[in-house]
Amino acid sequence: MTDLIIGIDLGTTNSAVGVVESGFPILLADEDGKRITPSVVWLGEAGGIEIGRNALRRRTLEPGRVITSIKRLMGRRFDEAPDFCAPILPTAGGGVSVLGRSPEEISSEILKELKRIAEWRLDTVIGKAVITVPAYFNDAQRAATKHAGELAGLEVVRILNEPTAAALAYGLDKLAEKSRVAVYDFGGGTFDLSILEMQGGVFQVLATHGDTRLGGDDLDTALVAMVAAKADVDLAAMSDSARVRLIEEAERVKRLLSSEDKAVFRAPFYDGSRSLEMEIERTEFEALLRPWIERTLRHCRQAMADAALTPADLNAIVLVGGSTRVPAVRKAVAELFGREPDLTQHPDEAIALGAAIQAGVMNGSLRQMVLLDVTPLSLGIETFGGLMNVLIPRNTTIPCKAGEMFTNAAAGQQSMRIRVLQGEREMARDNWELGNFEVGFEPLAKGQARVGVQFRIDENGILEVLARDVSTGIDKVVTIRNSAVDVDDAAVEAMVSESVEHAFDDMAERIFTEARLKAEELLPAVEVVLSQGLASDEERVEIEAASDAVRSALSSGSANPLKAAVQRLDHATEGLAARLVERAMEEALERRLAGD
Repeated sequence: MTDLIIGIDLGTTNSAVGVVESGFPILLADEDGKRITPSVVWLGEAGGIEIGRNALRRRTLEPGRVITSIKRLMGRRFDEAPDFCAPILPTAGGGVSVLGRSPEEISSEILKELKRIAEWRLDTVIGKAVITVPAYFNDAQRAATKHAGELAGLEVVRILNEPTAAALAYGLDKLAEKSRVAVYDFGGGTFDLSILEMQGGVFQVLATHGDTRLGGDDLDTALVAMVAAKADVDLAAMSDSARVRLIEEAERVKRLLSSEDKAVFRAPFYDGSRSLEMEIERTEFEALLRPWIERTLRHCRQAMADAALTPADLNAIVLVGGSTRVPAVRKAVAELFGREPDLTQHPDEAIALGAAIQAGVMNGSLRQMVLLDVTPLSLGIETFGGLMNVLIPRNTTIPCKAGEMFTNAAAGQQSMRIRVLQGEREMARDNWELGNFEVGFEPLAKGQARVGVQFRIDENGILEVLARDVSTGIDKVVTIRNSAVDVDDAAVEAMVSESVEHAFDDMAERIFTEARLKAEELLPAVEVVLSQGLASDEERVEIEAASDAVRSALSSGSANPLKAAVQRLDHATEGLAARLVERAMEEALERRLAGD
């Protein structure tokens, strides 16, 4: 069983590990019979480490040394890190350090524990795993997850999107049917809505949208803030230990309100002297949660629009993630999609089961299923004039690759800077830079040096950029990993909405820029040609008038008038250009005859 592959759900709040045995996916329980392991790590001052429930028990005594929700720091830079449960410091490369360890190192401790449980249960050495991530994890976050697996002694054979894993768990017994399913995944720290089409063993992601900073943790924090405000308690002045006690009580009350109409928020001597006791009604709690729930619905609407589908086109709405236990969440989803959501999947176990299924497919333990995932944002490079040139459009099925040929913009140019961009805007400056590098080539005349650029996204969603100097055949390959600039998920949502909001302005600027570049190329060439006396008087009058119109449109800054003026000048010089080509050919022929 040396080739056995396990499936792991590395969650923000809880994690789980599974495997396919005798053709069935199962989750593996620890010594206490628990299939769910809290994603919590205690780092003792003397170097001791505890994981899961043992670490959780130390939370109120040593809040600064018990790390929860480390997933929220994976692949992030220090200047974009969210508020955290333990002190964080910047690293030399701009990353994040928690108690002297990177988020990947801390996550690897959770993965080591899951690996230990699997090896204990299966009585064999485990070396390979499928690990899930939120669909909206960017390249740096995916690479960080893969690195954490490697630190835990695992070869990560696939990074799998969480909603896709949930769809696998849902659709295992429905492979003969054609169906479209929306997976609403609202977990402890992240949210995703993915729309998948399943038919004959092929699972294709049609669209995905989400937020990696939106989850049950936010609901707990909101409840604590509400209770503190009503009790006139200053949270900012509270000790870490007292704040942890209130958050733990908020978690308990949240769960209770999923089945009861009211619950008592009770925190005796939470700071050593004061106590809190307050009745919370479900209606009050649901009103508090409405902004967070509405944020998830915005992502749902965007994913539906991206897939060009209506709720009537879907066969099921599958709910997974612990936060979907909240009745207000289920009600909001039912209202948005016009049908009752499917609750057949265990909120905490579905993703790990899906990871186990994918592991079983790769291991040969299950019949073959094909996963066709998508990239959530467009990828491209900056071209001359500051334009965004898209190579891989948003919602392209992955794995995939795409390329294009580029030339030097100026004579004598010896290198080209490749800026790798992600986003939906027309101008490069409005998108996010994932990385950049130089490609050198021989200095040639303008437009003569040729560089081929190819983007390749693998099945894990990790981007590789290849740039080739055509004349020499020399390749430069860059894998966009931890150097990627992390992007706040609120900005991700803003990127998509801004691309719609500014669509007309962006397109106008693109049209103007493209026309300006063409004009700046045409005008000097036209002056040179006119000076050679090849134009008739009638042609000269029209060409000079067209040139003046181009210069006037350039100064006005208006896109469409400039485009029209450039087209007029282009048309006015067509006859002249044809005669120039003919004369050049005649001269070349004469030189050849003279040489012979």
